[in-house]
Amino acid sequence: MDDREARWSQAMQAACAGDRAAYEALLADIAGMLRAHARARLARSGFGPEEAEDVVQETLIALHAKRHTWDPERPILPWIQAIARHKTVDAARRLGRARRRADARPVEDLADLLPARTERPDARRDAHALLARLPNRERGVVEALAIEGLSIAATASRVAISEGAVRVAFHRGLARLRRLAGEDGPGERKAAR
Repeated sequence: MDDREARWSQAMQAACAGDRAAYEALLADIAGMLRAHARARLARSGFGPEEAEDVVQETLIALHAKRHTWDPERPILPWIQAIARHKTVDAARRLGRARRRADARPVEDLADLLPARTERPDARRDAHALLARLPNRERGVVEALAIEGLSIAATASRVAISEGAVRVAFHRGLARLRRLAGEDGPGERKAAR
């Protein structure tokens, strides 16, 4: 048993017996290890020291709330590390979701991806033929947003999906339309010659 393991086990036993000073010293000592652990783990995902400090605080709160689950007959370090690992993973997931939401472009910013109006007489027919090849949900979303000019909220209500799902369906629908238009475009005419 290393020095830290023995020291922390004794401090936790004293804390469980009501020694407040031992408990405060234990948490301060543990915080240093947690800080290094959280910074290293979160840095690999591109997060900074501020996010790591939040994880340290969440882990200390969890240790406090779960201190009754520690078995004095077992080493304390693996118990602390397990709680820290879970809190770090939870934070990385939460921060990753927040980053993805912050990086998402509003659908309205993608208007330049929609095909420009054309003077070709068969363009409307071609567009409807391409739209008909989309899956139902994507077709409904693209038609509502791009053709009818509905808002995301109105489209979500009409199609009975969340606003986030509307954005995803719109992005996928536009990407699929570009691929379909490419398949039906000059490449096929060259092959037909």
